Amino acid sequence: MPIRLIATDLDGTLLRPDLSVSPRTRRALDAARAAGIVVVPVTARQPRGVQRIAEAAGFEEWALCGNGAHGLHLTTGEVLFEAHVEAAVQRALAGALSERVPGVLFVSVRRGGEVFVAQAGYADIAHFEDHKREPGEMGRHLLDDVLAEPSLKFIVRHPELTPRELLAELRALNLGGYAVTHSGAPFLEVLAEGVSKAWGLARLCEKLGIAQSEVLAFGDAPNDAEMLAWAGRGVAMANAEAEALEAADEMTLSNAEDGVAAVIEELLGQPCSTAL
Repeated sequence: MPIRLIATDLDGTLLRPDLSVSPRTRRALDAARAAGIVVVPVTARQPRGVQRIAEAAGFEEWALCGNGAHGLHLTTGEVLFEAHVEAAVQRALAGALSERVPGVLFVSVRRGGEVFVAQAGYADIAHFEDHKREPGEMGRHLLDDVLAEPSLKFIVRHPELTPRELLAELRALNLGGYAVTHSGAPFLEVLAEGVSKAWGLARLCEKLGIAQSEVLAFGDAPNDAEMLAWAGRGVAMANAEAEALEAADEMTLSNAEDGVAAVIEELLGQPCSTAL
């Protein structure tokens, strides 16, 4: 069955290490679109983070943001869906984890990803690259304010523990009502129960009338694993983490070597391996 939709992660996958879209990758994406294939960014970023590279990549249509929790059209602004972590779930998680791991900090990303409510102390350990947002814009809120409203993404971070270490502590709580993942960034990303990139992609494909077997997906991080396993053809980057590699059907070159472009070129019968 032919490929009708390409779903690609951004950071560590489509983008080079300097966060640029290479000319070769742009040509490959344009060739796919010209062949009638829908190209969809599927990312942990919020819409504002996607818009930063949309022009360079030619993204003008559907995007799946927040690890699949938020589906929207980049040009019209139409929202296909939003899935929120309920406030009661956040409060239970924050209370139990704070008792187990003192010093943990939380952020609520709300209202289409535009509102970022960070607990006091979070901005002090954050960098622009973490959220494509200046730390000075994050605010310094009381925990009660962070937990007051449902979140598209609920961020959990510790000044000293790695995301994998923090994930082990969170799982040890044995709570329910949410999903949790991480993307290579220095924090965990808590989503509504059942939500993943695969979940969001399945909903978009249903709207577009595209079968699971007609999807080609690319990724590199643990938060890409469900999508790579779900897609008819899942491709992990050479720089991918173990979870993505195990979930994928195959591996391509690294993001520094334009691995996404290499697969698209092969798919379309347009090899451009010497292109820069």
